[in-house]
Amino acid sequence: MNILMLNWRDPKNPKSGGAEYVTSEHCKAWVKAGHKVTWFTSKYSGGKDIETVDGIKFIRRGNSNTVYLLAPLYYLFSKEKFDLVIDQIHGLPFFTPLYVRKPKIAFIHEVASEIWDYMFPFPINKIGKSIEPFYFKLYKDIKFWTDSDSTIDDLEKQGIARNYITSINCPISNKTLEIFPKKEEKFTLIFVSRVVKMKGIEEVIRAFFYILRIHKNSQLWIVGDGEKNYVEELKDTMKSFSISPKVRFLGKVSEKKKIELLRKAHILLHASVKEGWGLVVIEAASQATPSVVYNVSGLKDSVKNGKTGMVLRENSAKEMANAALELFLNKKRYKEFQNNCLKWADSLTWEKATKQSLDLINNVCKKYAKKI
Repeated sequence: MNILMLNWRDPKNPKSGGAEYVTSEHCKAWVKAGHKVTWFTSKYSGGKDIETVDGIKFIRRGNSNTVYLLAPLYYLFSKEKFDLVIDQIHGLPFFTPLYVRKPKIAFIHEVASEIWDYMFPFPINKIGKSIEPFYFKLYKDIKFWTDSDSTIDDLEKQGIARNYITSINCPISNKTLEIFPKKEEKFTLIFVSRVVKMKGIEEVIRAFFYILRIHKNSQLWIVGDGEKNYVEELKDTMKSFSISPKVRFLGKVSEKKKIELLRKAHILLHASVKEGWGLVVIEAASQATPSVVYNVSGLKDSVKNGKTGMVLRENSAKEMANAALELFLNKKRYKEFQNNCLKWADSLTWEKATKQSLDLINNVCKKYAKKI
């Protein structure tokens, strides 16, 4: 098949994240299986307008906003004849039901809903949230692909039938450890994500403040970058809490360094508003590092509650601090969690995941062929 992937970013984009990594792994597997894949996306500084990487042809046009307007023009006037179009939704879809008459799949990592309030100012947040119910009605007869069962629940609330949705869990690229690693001497918490409000960094800092009240020999590592002004605000907040000496802002690090830090830390803290899955949770698990997370879509799927980490009953900084301390101080239980983490991470493989996505794209096209 000749497949068109529509996504606002690609793996080389400086702002790319887990969604682009996961998409790329699936696309590479499709190419290996004999399919042709074109990825239409936005430009970024220094990026080539057209290039082929790992067999995937990347076409870059416009920016992260105008790419949604340019995608229909590319599809309609390109000399390419596509057999399948995958419409990847990040807050906004590409509205393919309006102009694509071939088989389509809506690939969504999370239903944005309240994320609009964290990522955009008024009135853009209100406009974004009001558009969602409209476009979900437009997509009600389209096959959906997502990362977690909890997103299936969210989609069902938006009127998408469960039998129209396929969930494929996300593996990781790094190797899972075979033995327990040596951890830091100090009780070490780690946060790994983009440093933005919706990822819950402020909640993690508050939780660490409560942890220090009880366990003074503790430290927090913050891995990831964010807007300079916001990072400075966070540092000022920590000064007011008098916890700055115990916190290290490490910024964006290499994949190798990230895994090394996850291996040395005792517990990953994640308090995001919502996730599609939570790749970093699995990366932490692969290094025998349990996670304590907020009870939100995605995170409650990537953490096996009571086995590989704790999914909080109450989403609060105090509850997060208590759960992290309770797990760390119970050495026997902590080792059981570590063992479960390694098994869980090892059970998720790209071989399984890409077989599922290949089955999905083949079935969607077969059903379309029967209809015509």
